[in-house]
Amino acid sequence: MKIPKDQIMDMLRKEDEPGDADKADQADRELPDQVDTDDPEHQSMLQKFGVDPSQLMSKFSGGLGI
Repeated sequence: MKIPKDQIMDMLRKEDEPGDADKADQADRELPDQVDTDDPEHQSMLQKFGVDPSQLMSKFSGGLGI
């Protein structure tokens, strides 16, 4: 499933703990414009930023119209 980086960034920024802004900024720089949750490299990047790809798919599967 492909998810626009902007939607992932919105989620990360909403869930930021105090002091986590650097993590969101780094994710913004490193994630591709379209994140493919089926791509092992993209899964690894998501996990690096504390995002579980399977939970991400569940969260966005109904709201994207994909």
